[in-house]
Amino acid sequence: MKTKELKARIFTPSAFYKHLKIAIASFSDLRKARKNGNVNKAFSEKIMLAVTQVNGCRYCNYVHTKNAIDAGASEDEINRMLNGEFGEEGKDESVALLFAQHYADTDGNPDKETYAKFVKHYGAQKATDILAMIRIIMTANIHGIALDAFLSRFKGKKMNGSKLYNELGISLGILVLLPVAIIQLGFEKLFNTCRRV
Repeated sequence: MKTKELKARIFTPSAFYKHLKIAIASFSDLRKARKNGNVNKAFSEKIMLAVTQVNGCRYCNYVHTKNAIDAGASEDEINRMLNGEFGEEGKDESVALLFAQHYADTDGNPDKETYAKFVKHYGAQKATDILAMIRIIMTANIHGIALDAFLSRFKGKKMNGSKLYNELGISLGILVLLPVAIIQLGFEKLFNTCRRV
């Protein structure tokens, strides 16, 4: 029996660190989004699935598919999303899902016009809420892919294009990268505050 080839986007530790810093900086926005109710649980899970479908993290795909179903998303909605079909949701959701896909496709660098249309559609606060979810799952995908590739390597299923040093640098490097990113962001915030005074 032929084993299924593992496929996902491959990231470097430096790309992971960039996204990790963005995710940490967005964490307070995510907490606010959970409290203000602008994005319900099912919609949130679909946003995370849209990003995950682009990046190919099997762990995140499993978790967020289950969470979306538990939150009330229909089997048909989930099947369409798992096939990469985001445009058939209600207009309000489809804009976020397509933007989430674009964010992942561009490695966190959406074009200005697309971003402006996204913010205009939802308004500043809801767009910030959605963007925080996108940024958090982007980082989780990168970590999940590296961990999956690292663990699969020992089962004889090397992920196509993945390098051991990237897998280790991301999956185990988080133990070092997370505190470094928090400290760096703290200094950047302090420095920016001091410069404004």
